[in-house]
Amino acid sequence: MEFKLKTPYIELIKLLKVCGIAESGADAKMMVEEELVKVNGEIELRKRYKVRTKDKIEANGMEIIVV
Repeated sequence: MEFKLKTPYIELIKLLKVCGIAESGADAKMMVEEELVKVNGEIELRKRYKVRTKDKIEANGMEIIVV
């Protein structure tokens, strides 16, 4: 899926919630803590990672491309 970014960045846990991959912020935090989220092919452990244009997020078998 594609996510159109309207600001310079969005925090990783907010993106997971907005895109429906996580049901809540707590679920999103848990996914990151359990190393279930990859950013640009690398496991990301920072919950507040600043996702920017051209980043690729993978979680729960889904892929988000930020445009």
